[in-house]
Amino acid sequence: MSFTENSTLEENKKSLNFIEAIIEKDLREGKNGGRIQTRFPPEPNGYLHIGHAKAVCLNFGIAEKYGGSCNLRFDDTNPVKEDVEYVDSIMEDIQWLGFQWKNVYYASDYFQQLWDFAVKLIKEGKAYIDEQSAEEIAKQKGTPTQPGINSPYRDRPAEESLELFHKMNSGEIPEGKMVLRAKIDMASPNMHLRDPIIYRIIHLPHHRTGTTWKAYPMYDFAHGQCDYFEGVTHSLCTLEFESHRPLYDWFIDQLADSDYRPRQIEFNRLNLTYTVMSKRKLLQLVQEKRVNGWDDPRLPTLCGLRRRGYTPESIRNFIDKIGYTKYEAIIDMSLLEHSIREDLNKKDIRVSAVLDPIKLILTNYPEGKVEAMTAINNPEDETMGTREVMFGRELWIERDDFMENPPKKYFRLTPGKEVRLKNAYIIKCTGCKKDENGNVVEVYAEYDPHTRSGMPEANRKVKGTIHWVSVSHCLDAEVRLYDRLFLVENPLEEKDKDLCELLNPHSLIVKKNCKMEMYLHDARPLDSFQFQRIGYFNVDPDSTKDHLIFNRTVALKDSWSKINKMKEVSKNG
Repeated sequence: MSFTENSTLEENKKSLNFIEAIIEKDLREGKNGGRIQTRFPPEPNGYLHIGHAKAVCLNFGIAEKYGGSCNLRFDDTNPVKEDVEYVDSIMEDIQWLGFQWKNVYYASDYFQQLWDFAVKLIKEGKAYIDEQSAEEIAKQKGTPTQPGINSPYRDRPAEESLELFHKMNSGEIPEGKMVLRAKIDMASPNMHLRDPIIYRIIHLPHHRTGTTWKAYPMYDFAHGQCDYFEGVTHSLCTLEFESHRPLYDWFIDQLADSDYRPRQIEFNRLNLTYTVMSKRKLLQLVQEKRVNGWDDPRLPTLCGLRRRGYTPESIRNFIDKIGYTKYEAIIDMSLLEHSIREDLNKKDIRVSAVLDPIKLILTNYPEGKVEAMTAINNPEDETMGTREVMFGRELWIERDDFMENPPKKYFRLTPGKEVRLKNAYIIKCTGCKKDENGNVVEVYAEYDPHTRSGMPEANRKVKGTIHWVSVSHCLDAEVRLYDRLFLVENPLEEKDKDLCELLNPHSLIVKKNCKMEMYLHDARPLDSFQFQRIGYFNVDPDSTKDHLIFNRTVALKDSWSKINKMKEVSKNG
């Protein structure tokens, strides 16, 4: 199938986003010989989060859609913050999302080429060594409405700048003593063109090049040139780099020796309610031990989302739904939660788990009798089959599935009323037992032996159905109930408060001695299940056969939307 035919089919299925429209126009015009090459260029100074996933999906997705290639390039130009640990985690996260790069590159692969280009700029009178302090340089930059002031070193002879540039890299010059600046236009309305710094001194070993280099290129200098060296056709980046584009193009114009040019296109970042995407803020939370490491299931990091039970498909579907635009917005967390519910609903086996157990005794059920009940694994997919669940006289049920004096529309266990035990019998509550403090410790009921599935009265209508686990056939487990990390929708908007003041104190609730059906005995780390009537859970990596640990991925229903609606009603009422 030709590109044109394929493109028409795609347009029929779904309208193109603005980036795809640009790319299809470039292809029609034959730019870059019909090549499509993208790249994903993370700095290896932290873990990827769901915001990065948007860029991953775009760069790799564009390459896949148009028969091109996407490289992974680590922008490792700052040895102060970078580490091999981050390189490994980034690779793992990209592959987990379902993508594979064509080549792996590093900005450090191009240090010599970047150095040679800087030397060329110096020789052509387009770069100079500045010995002023960072404060002095910043002061001379001016403001968006006022032009900058030329550095006293701006007209330094090229030979002198060249000599000093070599000294910057030899180790003779202390950090902060001098920088190399591009000579562009101190009166430009674009601040980025006011003689930007392109090299600075860092006396720290680099994780790949060791002590070979002491002078390191700045991001704005390295980024576009690396794109050019690699043959990138479309350099896709977030909106904060829009104002950097003229500088990106200026450097490439000085370097290019043909018609080929990489084209920078900007798109909106992914911002989510009830969390933060800033690496600096996330690092703060980790270092202050407000969370349990980078893979804490409350964080928006991909390793945290994976540990919580999110699937690559749910994240990719979510990103596809929100799309790519030129407008910054904050996306409601509930949309991401909807994506994971939608995915797991189709995949997960339904099991019984009781998180706050109280004993239910069926007083008329024969002592010692055990029955095997048939449970459907997933009603959305009959190919997933059924399993057997053991049933007996004594069962565990949820504490809030019994009330002695219930309100209206309470359709669970209460004296004199009937409910259905999921996959078993209809029972009628007869009473309860309390301790000396008045707390209910046991619930009593009688079962109707004619209401088991397949029996004459099995279809008798009752309003409530509750889940259960057999006391004699169950497992103990720890359950971690994760919820939104912050109490407010946009923590960064709360300028008068410290970030930690906004943390949700109930973002993690740990429940011990929860009761699980025996089917979960062989559950392995990251296996996912739906706990009936409760939510979706997966097995934590810390879990063992002797100590099962489950993390809540998401509740069955979005309780936050309901709470917020009630708040709005009370505010306006």
